[in-house]
Amino acid sequence: MATSIVMPALEMAQETGKIVSWLKKEGDTVSKGEILLEVETDKAVVEVEAAADGVLAGVKSREGDVVPVGQTIAWLVSPGEQPPAEPLAAPPAARAAVGALRGAPARQRAASTDDRPGRSAERQRDSAQPQENTAPTELGSNSPQISPKARRLAKEKGVDITKIVGTRPDGVITSEDVLKAAAAPPAATPSTLSAVARLMAERTTQSWTQVPHFFLVRDVDAGALIDLRETLGSKTVTHTDLLVALVARVLTKHPKLNATWDSGAIRLNSSINISVAMAVQDGVVGAVIPNADKTGITEIASQRKELTDRARNGRLRPGDVAGGTFTITNLGMYNVDAFNAIIAPPQAAILAVGRIADRVIALNGQPAVRPMMTLTLSGDHRVVDGARAALFLNDLADALRTPGQWINGSG
Repeated sequence: MATSIVMPALEMAQETGKIVSWLKKEGDTVSKGEILLEVETDKAVVEVEAAADGVLAGVKSREGDVVPVGQTIAWLVSPGEQPPAEPLAAPPAARAAVGALRGAPARQRAASTDDRPGRSAERQRDSAQPQENTAPTELGSNSPQISPKARRLAKEKGVDITKIVGTRPDGVITSEDVLKAAAAPPAATPSTLSAVARLMAERTTQSWTQVPHFFLVRDVDAGALIDLRETLGSKTVTHTDLLVALVARVLTKHPKLNATWDSGAIRLNSSINISVAMAVQDGVVGAVIPNADKTGITEIASQRKELTDRARNGRLRPGDVAGGTFTITNLGMYNVDAFNAIIAPPQAAILAVGRIADRVIALNGQPAVRPMMTLTLSGDHRVVDGARAALFLNDLADALRTPGQWINGSG
């Protein structure tokens, strides 16, 4: 037999009630005593319990609807049973008695503000209860457990309860959890990557996850490098230009460091093309100076400056970034002492250059202050081993002690 669910009355003068939320949806099977919905009057918010076992059906009023006291808003029916076609409104004389008839199903969550003398002992007990009834409610099997007060508060604050984790031991979301979520700063909106940034992200991820990196670190005296730059003209030639020339010439003695990994095999490159890492607006690109081992320092400086200008203005051409066989990345101008760089496949190595800074070192058994620079070589262990990479660093350190001879072809 179908059982009607009516709008309850909590005060003698109450005429209507507003449906705050349905905690069960049409078609749900409910048990006697389960919370069906929340109703708001001008003095309190109440939970309406199921008066019998059954299936919720024939829901006539939705959230936000204001319904006369005693009017049927839904039905509880037996499985397979259809709700009555036209629900009958309770007679006026019965409306005053609805609160008493449904006293158990309608529980107050907020204390009534009715302070008139002569209240019943039952209403006094209700008003003494805590404001938040933390009995969990749910909309369905996949909905989060949440107290009725917290659910109403979440709706007022516009908080998505599916994004909140309850802090109670049983996992139920409370009003305090909702308030914390409402006060939390909004999540940052993901920004769309530019083509350069996306490509850099893809390449570095591929390299870091697929290439077996190893790292060798070497501190070198940069005094001779500084002197040579001043001789050539510090406004024309940079330390990076000198390093490009020196590294390219040292690579002629270490072809494995200039090789590439190609489909499971090592391929020795016939030319030495130094790629210089350059910062652009959305990432880093490698601009290539071809045949750097055969190019004079003035021409290297000119090419590097032209490539830098084009990179900053976003006008690099495809040929400017193609064909690199070894990369140099220098963060010395950003006051970085040392760092590990990620290899740019299919290259076998990359040299990370730190800043030149005065340090106290042992020189001929005595403490001395010298301009030192830290070089970190990242190598692909599939192509080159640590011993051969160490020999390359040894020769590069020797070249930095006599850079003029190496650049002029007598190193």
